Amino acid sequence: MIQPVAKIWRNGELVDWDEARVHVMTHALHYGTSVFEGIRCYSTKKGPAVFRLREHIRRMFDSSKIYRMDITKYTQEQIADACVELVRVNELKACYVRPLAFRGYGEVGVLSLKNPIDVYVICWEWGKYLGPEALEEGVDVCVSSWTRIAPNTLPAMAKVAANYMNSQLIKMEATLNGYAEGIALDANGYVSEGSGENVFLVRDGKIYTPPLGTSALPGITRDTVITLAREAGLTVTEQVIPREWLYIADELFFTGTAAEITPIRSVDKIKIGGGRRGPTTEKLQRAFQAIITGEVDDRFGWLSPV
Repeated sequence: MIQPVAKIWRNGELVDWDEARVHVMTHALHYGTSVFEGIRCYSTKKGPAVFRLREHIRRMFDSSKIYRMDITKYTQEQIADACVELVRVNELKACYVRPLAFRGYGEVGVLSLKNPIDVYVICWEWGKYLGPEALEEGVDVCVSSWTRIAPNTLPAMAKVAANYMNSQLIKMEATLNGYAEGIALDANGYVSEGSGENVFLVRDGKIYTPPLGTSALPGITRDTVITLAREAGLTVTEQVIPREWLYIADELFFTGTAAEITPIRSVDKIKIGGGRRGPTTEKLQRAFQAIITGEVDDRFGWLSPV
């Protein structure tokens, strides 16, 4: 369960946690018209710092633009500043930050261009999404019977609430069948992503990940891993991945703000590599951890101090 904090940012003001309410006729409750981001704030040697804040806020504005939900009341910089201020006010050393924009109370019906766009920012303490032990031991996953949303149905590049109904079906099916997570295929039968994570595959020392054209979200952690891998001299290729390649990979891992870099030890009960974290995954985890903890210089400018 979420542990409440003191304040939530609502349309430019800080309000008490229990006062951050919406009307039951809010459009987003009926039609899923909300865009959001999930951002980590880490406890570094120099104090709390929000990871890749600007990139997350830009993606949120991109998502809102795709859905004609232009956030005109605030700039990207103002929302980014609100995220940092909220963490400071709530006196959190490490937390999860969620900016959220949605069509609010107004007209009812599918056409909602006249409804106001409300913007909130929430933060709370949230541990490892797939469990702390998963970072070393890995997780057991299945290929879902649910296909990822097809092109020209819902835009997969937008991080919008409606898309996550598909994610919930993938996650619930996997969980009820005894797996930690599911991997969805795209409309053409190629590997897309997990319910809330991007997927990477390692084979013969080379790294592969599905392209965005397979209905995969342009993940910020995905981009982080690609950057760190290439900096370390590793080859990273974005290409379509057939389902069966998952089974014969040397290593597999998820990436995401919540999941960070989580190894996959089996797919459909077929053991991957040694059945736990492999050397390439561990190398990338260490490089990632060194940055988010402040052990090395923030050479990419990814950390926003609180």
